[in-house]
Amino acid sequence: MTQEVKEIFGSALAAKVRTLGPSMTRSMHRVAEAVAADPAGCAALTVTGLAERTGTSEATVVRTARLLGYPGYRDLRLALAGLAAQQQSGRAPAITTDIAVDDPIADVVAKLAYDEQQTLADTAAGLDTAQLGAAVAATASARRIDVYGVGASGLVAQDLTQKLLRIGLIAQAHSDPHLAVTNAVQLRSGDVAIAITHSGATGDVIEPLRVAFEHGATTVAITGRPNGAVAQYADHVLTTSTARESELRPAAMSSRTSQLLVVDCLFVGVAQRTYETAAPALAASYEALAHRHRR
Repeated sequence: MTQEVKEIFGSALAAKVRTLGPSMTRSMHRVAEAVAADPAGCAALTVTGLAERTGTSEATVVRTARLLGYPGYRDLRLALAGLAAQQQSGRAPAITTDIAVDDPIADVVAKLAYDEQQTLADTAAGLDTAQLGAAVAATASARRIDVYGVGASGLVAQDLTQKLLRIGLIAQAHSDPHLAVTNAVQLRSGDVAIAITHSGATGDVIEPLRVAFEHGATTVAITGRPNGAVAQYADHVLTTSTARESELRPAAMSSRTSQLLVVDCLFVGVAQRTYETAAPALAASYEALAHRHRR
């Protein structure tokens, strides 16, 4: 292929750095970038050495390690050493995903396929399974489920509600902000409201979630910005990967891949939890539509 090649980290650590980057302070981001760029070099440093190398403090290094999911800096160093060993094992380089206007279509396919794969890996690595489990439990027992999303996120909202309807749950997707708010007013304790917004700042999604939150519903945010405005009205936050934005593929489009993974995880968890009723409902929906596929 004609595109430039470079080595990409495939580990959960590097995925977490990419996913959690937007929620880090500038000094924490310097530490995270350093360990992602040079795991072998950083693994050889003490906490003081890494703080000096990044122009930060020992406390910042420790906070960064904890944000990345490690109890302390010692555990991060061990992970870095393991990652460095993987790099030295001769892994094949990966392609870059920047798509040029004059790229051959074969290159476009390869780049998009790689980008999708990496986005899914990043999302899986950064997804908080405790938050996911709590969202599953609330959704599985909900009297009613409202899902809010506009634009590309609205398509994901529709996908989730269609899945939930097929296992017998009462779910609605709302892309009209006025209808979303008027429906949110009707929610109560025992109901669930789910907001899907990559930016975490979409007003048309945040407003109905706020109304649902204030009326006692359990609220869930699926977002690429866990510290965004939407999170203040969310009981549970499910973080998606920070999409790799390009001129021909803006974040609003590429973020849909990670959102669909989270939606699938949520749905399968709910189906598992309600299996005795979900399985017959799925079978019935398949049977009801079977004659349309035989035409």
